[in-house]
Amino acid sequence: MGRGVGGGWVIVSLEVMLMDDGLTVLHLLARRTPSTDKGAVAAAIEAAEADDCQVITAAMLGHKADICFMALCADWRTLRRFQSALQRAGLDVGDSYVSVTEVSEYAKGMPEEMLRGRLHPVIPPEGLNAFCFYPMSKKREAHANWFATPYDRRQEMMMEHGKSGRTFAGQVAQVISGSTGLDDFEWGVTLFAKSPDVIKKVVYTMRFDEGSALYGEFGAFYVGYLDYVDNIL
Repeated sequence: MGRGVGGGWVIVSLEVMLMDDGLTVLHLLARRTPSTDKGAVAAAIEAAEADDCQVITAAMLGHKADICFMALCADWRTLRRFQSALQRAGLDVGDSYVSVTEVSEYAKGMPEEMLRGRLHPVIPPEGLNAFCFYPMSKKREAHANWFATPYDRRQEMMMEHGKSGRTFAGQVAQVISGSTGLDDFEWGVTLFAKSPDVIKKVVYTMRFDEGSALYGEFGAFYVGYLDYVDNIL
């Protein structure tokens, strides 16, 4: 138990900040600086993994970032320690995204094993080393308001969307995480693919689905490939 600086409020527990179910997904986009210590970065990853986090790293293409850390963990305090350790290691964390694993309301009837896989995904999927992350939302406009559309109609569009995605089975895997109330968009989408052109093909193909064509809004795209810290930095 702790007391605030002003003495007027109390924190009941300082030990954990756990999810009730599922995992928090933290994407940290960082640049190397002259003071970056690769050994300290590696130690930060090892410490997070020792605290039951999954951590992967991807080399980024383009000016937005040099490296992306994707960490999955049930405890927010562990993720915050990881973020702080990377900053102390000399990395400039210029962008981030916070979301949580979830089971979609449109996933009714799916096998229990598949539902558990969505709440507790294991990353990275084997053999899929091309990497892409982007956030997205659904529109709330007069002519296209996803949240004012009846459930049955939304489910129909999501079934179409899923059918398009399944045509890329074996070539791409995804982690869809919810971020309503947690970050600037409503979902985070992480794609793992067998090659960079597959990422382009799957995103382009699914843009024609009605649920995306009429209702989709997208944030910045971060692309690269999975690699070890020593090779990236």
